[in-house]
Amino acid sequence: MDTMRERFASVVSRLLDNDPRLAVVLAEIGKDGFTDAARAHPDRVINVGIREQLLVGVGGGLALTGMRPILHTFASFLVERPFEQVKLDFGHQGVGGVLVSAAGSYDWPAGGYTHMAPGDVALLDTLDGWTVQVPGHPDEAETLLRDAAAAGDDSVYVRLSAHSNSAPRDIAPGRFLTVREGRGGVVIAVGPMLDSVLRAVEGLDVTVLYATTVRPFDERTLRATAGAAAGAGAAVDVVLVEPYLAGTSTAVVNDAIADRPHRVLGLGIARRELRRYGTIDEHLAGQGLDPASLRERISGFLG
Repeated sequence: MDTMRERFASVVSRLLDNDPRLAVVLAEIGKDGFTDAARAHPDRVINVGIREQLLVGVGGGLALTGMRPILHTFASFLVERPFEQVKLDFGHQGVGGVLVSAAGSYDWPAGGYTHMAPGDVALLDTLDGWTVQVPGHPDEAETLLRDAAAAGDDSVYVRLSAHSNSAPRDIAPGRFLTVREGRGGVVIAVGPMLDSVLRAVEGLDVTVLYATTVRPFDERTLRATAGAAAGAGAAVDVVLVEPYLAGTSTAVVNDAIADRPHRVLGLGIARRELRRYGTIDEHLAGQGLDPASLRERISGFLG
């Protein structure tokens, strides 16, 4: 199976052939995946080198001319380092584009803390109007990338990951997918966390929602699910399992079900600085996001 990043390069290269409005802007990282596309479309595959602020500035400039820019590099260099440019060159200018990241959170531990961005979604969430997509499988990444490329002038962030679920789901952009139903609470698994969540809740009477679009948040599905799981007017417990900063979406969940008694547990990456290299699986275990740890934390909360 190819990775999400490999699928990104192949899908966007084909989209460039069919849509003259699209342009890809790179900052050295990922350029090898676009070698053929750059040869076919030298004016629409632009590598600015290791200059991430320029990466975003060029993308914003292309958007001002009516192009649909697709920007790609690691999350720490795409959202965190050039955040001012994202805020001004896209948001303040009133133009849109597609930001496609890789290596968020703990995806490349050998790169150290400079290459880890567990706070990328939370940071981007301080800006208005961004759609945030978090696929959990390369097939889902393709679906969301195609949707983002065709999304008019909207601003879209697609968070690719080296951590993937074993099989794709039949997702619809903008909607949560109900994977299983129960009456003892609701667990929302975001992107690549689905497999671990399903293993963690085996035998528990809970509903599992699968979220690949986290902004805008699918409040309608959550409200309907919470009502079915707990009964009309009854208190409901919601556990949110995100592959980035813990609690990133807890406020959104609280707002969605503010009219009924509820509790929310947000699980994800802790705010403490990551000072270990290791592997993805070791980081999952260290953050309490492996199946065994998730089961203990979820069942303890719902208990």
